[in-house]
Amino acid sequence: MASSSTLTFPLFFSAASVFLTAAWALGINYGQIANNLPHPEAVIPLAKSIGVTRVKLYDADPHVLKAFANTGVEFVVGLGNEYLNAMGDAKQALSWVKTNVQCYLPATKISCIAVGNEVLTFNDSSLSSHLLPAMENIQQALVSLNLHHQVFVTTPHNLGVLDVSYPPSAAVFRRDLSQKLSCILDFHCKVGSPFLVNAYPFFAYKANPKQIPLDFVLFEGSGIVDSGTGLHYDNMFYAQIDAVHSAMEKLGYKNVRLQISETGWPSKGDADEAGASPENAKKYNGNLLKLLSEKKGTPMRPNMNLNVYVFALFNENQKPGPSSERNFGLFKPDGTPVYNLGFNVTGLPDSNSGGSSDGTMPSVSLPAGSPPNGYLSITADDAAERPPLLGALSMICLTIPIIFLHCKLI
Repeated sequence: MASSSTLTFPLFFSAASVFLTAAWALGINYGQIANNLPHPEAVIPLAKSIGVTRVKLYDADPHVLKAFANTGVEFVVGLGNEYLNAMGDAKQALSWVKTNVQCYLPATKISCIAVGNEVLTFNDSSLSSHLLPAMENIQQALVSLNLHHQVFVTTPHNLGVLDVSYPPSAAVFRRDLSQKLSCILDFHCKVGSPFLVNAYPFFAYKANPKQIPLDFVLFEGSGIVDSGTGLHYDNMFYAQIDAVHSAMEKLGYKNVRLQISETGWPSKGDADEAGASPENAKKYNGNLLKLLSEKKGTPMRPNMNLNVYVFALFNENQKPGPSSERNFGLFKPDGTPVYNLGFNVTGLPDSNSGGSSDGTMPSVSLPAGSPPNGYLSITADDAAERPPLLGALSMICLTIPIIFLHCKLI
C-alpha cells in the first residue's frame, strides 16, 4: 500500500470534522483495495477528527492494527473467504487467532472477527459448507485463549439471502439457504454474537430506476405502510433491516441481535449506473446520519441499538467491477472529502483529537430540509445468478412494480 503525503491532512481537518462527529459511536469500513492510500498512521487523526470510534477491516492488516494501538478505536477484523476451508482445521484456526488477534490485544481493541464475507451468496457455492465449521473453530480458539468474552465471531450477509422482502413482515429467507441460516443463527444464540447484514438501497434503485422513486431511496419521501403489521416505514433502509428481522423470527430467532456491517452510496458510476453521483451520495449518507443521531430503532424493533458501519472510508482505485465499486468512499486518498455533507458543528475538535475540550463529543446541527424519510425493502441475489423476484407497492393510488435486488462485489 503506497503512502500519500500526510501534509494535506491537517489542512482539511476542520472541514472533515463536520462530517461524522456526533454523539453516537459511528462505524466505518476501511477497505484497502488501492495503491494510493495513505499510511495507516496518517489515517488515525482523520478517523478521530470525524468521530469514528469503530472500524471494520476486510482482513487483519498488521500495519493498521499496530498503527491504531492505544487509540481506543474498536476493530472488526476479517478472515477472508479464501481461508474458510483451512479454518476447518481447529489447529489452523487457533494459529490464525493467535497471529491475527491475540498478538494485538489489549493495545489494539479488537471486538469481532468477521468470518468470510457474503459467503452464502458468493459465486463459489462450495464455500457455504465451510462457513459454519470455520466460525465454530474460530470461536473455540477464542475460548481456549480466554478471549471469547471480549471478541465475538460472526459473518456478514447481503440481502440476497432473502427470498421475499416486501412487505417487511412477509420476508422469508431463501429455501435453499434456510437450513444453513438456521444453523448460523443457532450459533449466534449460543455465543451471543450479532447477525451482520450488508444493506444497500442503492442497488435497488440502480436495478430499476424508472419504477423506484429516488426520493424514497434517499430518505426524502413520505414512506409506506406494511399491510401485514400496519407499521409505517419512512425509509427503505429501515424496511430492509426489518425484513431480515421478520425472516429471522420465522425461523424462531427473534432475539438475535442485528447489526449493519455495510451501507453506503457511490459518488460516481458508469453510464448505466443510475443514481451514482456526489449529490445522491451526500443525500443518502447525510440523511442516514440524521437517523442515527436520533437514536431510534426500526418500526419493528423501536428499542434496537442500531450499529451501522458506513461503506467506506476511502475510494479504492483497484476494486474490480463497475465504476461505482471504486467510488463508495467518503474521502479521496489524499484525505479530502469526496463531497461536503453540509453539517454545522459546534465545539469542533482540533486537528489532533476527535473529542471536544471537555471530553465530550461535539453537538451536531443537522442541515435543514433533510427529513429522515425513505422507502421500502428491496433485496435479492446476484442478478447474474438468480432471476429477480417481483413485488408491488400501492402508494398514493399508484402501483409501482418492484425488483427485489441487492448485489455488491466484494
